[in-house]
Amino acid sequence: MIVIHPENPQLRLIRQVVDKVRAGEVIAYPTDSSYALGCAMGEKKAIETIGRIRQADKNHNYTLVLRDISELATYARVNNSAFRIIKTFTPGPYTFILDATREVPRRLMNPKKKTIGVRIPDNQIALALVEELGQPLMSATLQLPGEEYPMTDPYDIEAVLGHQVAEVVDGGYCGLEPTSVIDLTGDTPEIIRRGKGDVSLFQ
Repeated sequence: MIVIHPENPQLRLIRQVVDKVRAGEVIAYPTDSSYALGCAMGEKKAIETIGRIRQADKNHNYTLVLRDISELATYARVNNSAFRIIKTFTPGPYTFILDATREVPRRLMNPKKKTIGVRIPDNQIALALVEELGQPLMSATLQLPGEEYPMTDPYDIEAVLGHQVAEVVDGGYCGLEPTSVIDLTGDTPEIIRRGKGDVSLFQ
């Protein structure tokens, strides 16, 4: 476990965590909604580890955590109306489903729809990790199979998953709710999951 200041993340510690990500390992880290599992988007074994922990089926929508909206068009096809929505609601606790570009590894896409989740969290540790990594962090909510809520205590995460993740980042309490998930691939936004974040404007 590594303790990082939630408002002023220490660059030295951020680099230690990112070194693990670059080495193909899985980390547990805080976001603005709940704790999440993360790895580099091109690391097949790490992605498989996250899939096993989550017991995700083949149609699971994985998410790319971006540092800012300027990266969006590299990994997702986004029209003007979708761009305006994302710009309005980020950084924040929302995941947006969009059509993926060829920059996204096929194993991360929804196999039928070829979509990918994208998100820009309002969390300084998460943003610092992505900034230092220099590419998106492949991410999934740290919610174990059969559990109603995501895991929130870094010590519990270490006790349960310490043998499967290389680093647990203790950034303090960050919430019980996963993100709200909004599908922007159609003519109108579709609410896929109601989580943290107001979704009333999408109805």
